[in-house]
Order: sequence, then C-alpha cells, then structure tokens
Amino acid sequence: MARISLRRILRNPNPNPSIKDFLLLIFLLLTIFLLRLHHNRPDPLLITTDPTTTTQVQVDPTALHHLLFSIASSSASLPKRIPYIRLWFDSNTTRAFIFLDRHLPITSPYIPPIRVSASTTSFPYTFPRGLRSAIRVARIVKEAVELNQKDVRWFVFGDDDTVFFVDNLVKVLAKYDHDKWYYVGANSESYEQNDKYAFGMGFGGGGFAISYGLGRVLARVLDSCLMRYPHLYGSDSRIYSCLAELGVHMTHEPGFHQVDVRGDLFGMLTSHPLSPLLSLHHLDAIDPIFPKMDRTRALEHLFKAVNVDPARILQQTVCYDRSNSITVSVAWGYAVQVHEANVLLPDLLPVQRTFRPWRRGKNMSSSRYMFNTRAYFRDPCNRPAVYFFNSVTPSKSGVYTDYLKHNVGVCSKPDVIQNLKSIRVFSHQQYLDPEQMKAPRRQCCSISSFSSNMLVVGIKQCGSDELISMQN
Repeated sequence: MARISLRRILRNPNPNPSIKDFLLLIFLLLTIFLLRLHHNRPDPLLITTDPTTTTQVQVDPTALHHLLFSIASSSASLPKRIPYIRLWFDSNTTRAFIFLDRHLPITSPYIPPIRVSASTTSFPYTFPRGLRSAIRVARIVKEAVELNQKDVRWFVFGDDDTVFFVDNLVKVLAKYDHDKWYYVGANSESYEQNDKYAFGMGFGGGGFAISYGLGRVLARVLDSCLMRYPHLYGSDSRIYSCLAELGVHMTHEPGFHQVDVRGDLFGMLTSHPLSPLLSLHHLDAIDPIFPKMDRTRALEHLFKAVNVDPARILQQTVCYDRSNSITVSVAWGYAVQVHEANVLLPDLLPVQRTFRPWRRGKNMSSSRYMFNTRAYFRDPCNRPAVYFFNSVTPSKSGVYTDYLKHNVGVCSKPDVIQNLKSIRVFSHQQYLDPEQMKAPRRQCCSISSFSSNMLVVGIKQCGSDELISMQN
C-alpha cells in the first residue's frame, strides 16, 4: 500500500499535493534512513561500547589467563597424582587451585595452590556404598566462583589424575561466548556408563568447562539444588542435574576423554576424533602409552610433541604409496602404522579394540562404546608394522618428528616393510582457527622419499577437491 501511495504522489499532476500525501512521503524517507543506519551498525558480538564514553572497545580473544582450573583431590590421593599435574600446570601461565578435604603441608611450584573445601556434613547422601566426598567435589564449582578471581571467562573442572592440554582447551573455548550459558564437556567412551548415568552429562574426570555467565548463576543456586539429589553417586551427576534444572544442556566437545576403559590405549590414541585433544583421565587404569616406559615417563615423552605443536597431537593423517603398495597412517606425535596393500580410509577410522572394558569382568566382545570399533588381531604378525614417536625437531621450515619401529615377535612381512626401520614426518605447525574448527577437515600427506630403511612423509592441507585414496 505504501508503494502505491508513493507512486500516486510521484505521478500526481496536481502541483499542490495533499498534506496526507506529504506526510506519507516524509514517513517513507525516514524509514529508509533508519533501515540503512541499522544495516551499517557494527557487529555486537565483535565490538562493545564503553557505557562511560563513546569509544568502541575491541574484545580481546580468550587466552590462557582467562581460564581458572579447579582440581578435585584429597589428602590421600594428591601425593600420588603430583606427576600428572606437573605435566600441564605452569605456575607462570596457568591459574588453578587444588581443593582438598583437609590441609596438607605441601608447597611446590609444580602444583597449584591448595584450598580446603568447606564442610558438607549438613547435606544428605544416601547412595549405597558411595562416597560422601561427591558432595564436596560438586561444591567446588561454587567455591571456585566465590573466589572472585579477576578476568575469569571460563571455570574448568577436573580430577587430580586428569591431564589437560591447555593450549588446545583455550582455542576450543574461544569458539564460545563466555557471557552466555555454556556447559562444555563430553560423555564417557563406554555406552554402559552413559546409560547408567546420563548421555548428556559431562563426565568430571574427563573435565568440563562452565562459562563465567553460567558459573555465577549456578553458584547461587547450587546448595539448594544439592539437597534434592542425595541419591546420586558422583559429583558430576549432581552438577548435571542442577544445570538441567537451570535448563542448560551440555555442549559436546569430543577432545575431552573420560577414558572409561582399561589396559592398552593404543587403539584410541591412533584413531583420535578430528578435534583437538583436550584431556586424558584414568591414567592409573591404563598401560604406559609408550613401550619400555613407566606411565609418567611415557606421558612426559608425549608432551615433548605436545609442547611443540599441541594442535596437531594425535591427529590422524593417512597417505598411500602406490609403487610399494602400502598404506601409512600417522597419529602425529604418537605412532605411525604401515599396512600392507591398499586399506580404504573408512576402514582405518574405527578404533582398534586394544583395550578392555571399564567394568571388570565384562565380556570384551559384548561391550559397547560411543564410537565404531574394529578387531585388533591377537597375532602381532597380522597387525600393521608400528613405529612409535621418538623425537621432535622444530625448525624454521617446519617440524620434524621421527618414529622408530617397534618389533614384536618374528613376522614375515614384505621386504618394503621388513627393512623399514624408521619414519620421519614433516609438517608445519598447526594453528586452530575458530572458524576452521567449526567445520574441520582431515589433512593430507604424501610419501616424499623412500629409502631401504627410512620413509619420509609430508603432511599438508588437502586441495579443494583432493581425495585421500590410493588412486589419488
């Protein structure tokens, strides 16, 4: 109707239009002006305005100092878990506290400051054969918020045997607005554990993060909420229940690992999701991740690669050598597997069942997991040749990682594999761009040289229509 009126005004031969037509024209022009003004307004997610001035202030990207780590521990377990905490905590860069049931005379620059949790005797706990400490651990969320630390954007929670990969965690959390209500974590690897507790729960051992905006609200209502859940087993179930009452669901990030399995973690580590590694838990329940090392030394060895290129750690890259008919699968910073002949990429992505179920006595064949699995041959001669990470060398041109052959038994292999003693992988340091992380893509690799005993692999970004296949 407005267009018709405007056309009528413009075509009206009467040199003296009516007052009604004149006002309508003014209204339309004002509307067009306001629409153009709104269209050119700065993006409110990127720029904020200081209310005391007219100056626009750019929001700084989320950095490590914006994260506050709160670690649940006890006077009995902490002395044994210090080697794990030392792997990721740096007193110069990382803000963290350890919460204990009672004071311990431990002062070390290698662990965060210790705080003693408040008494929880007034809270009911009715779960049979459970531990009342679950209430104390749940209340760490409230106590961490009430520390009133400055410039906190994210509250991160984990156990004393949770190893965090802090640089990756910063990049992942930077994707989200800390002023909004976010509960970021992951469920268990075990279908049975999720079915028993909740598929939407962030398992506490794997760690989870709560945004500042949500943390302030949760701290205010937590105590009253805990009174309604005396029948639950763990602390993470209580936090999940209280967040559910606030109407908040978990934002899933697959890099958090509860590790609800036992034994050899090789299969999981060589088939990591296409997502940054954020945490590993239950380290006392798994074998050392590198041969001929104890658990602590093996993790320290992994961190040699982590400290050089944290974003690339464990990322799986697959390439093919048609001339020698082999398939090479690289889990960067951990292990390389060399398969005979052409193995299709979709057949390499499922996790090898090298581990045992979390529940003791559970039949391995009947256990179900939250990812696809494939068989792990008992006879080592039926497995691919394995080369474990040995060293990392950063340079101006890129990063070199070297992997040495792990011999198990006497196996008959093609000469091209039998004689291959080491593998060198060249890559450029990987940077986690928030936009790319929203739609990640696996990287490509190629065999750059092949001698009688050494293979050199180069990792690169895939071309726009490049396929990861033998034929390519």
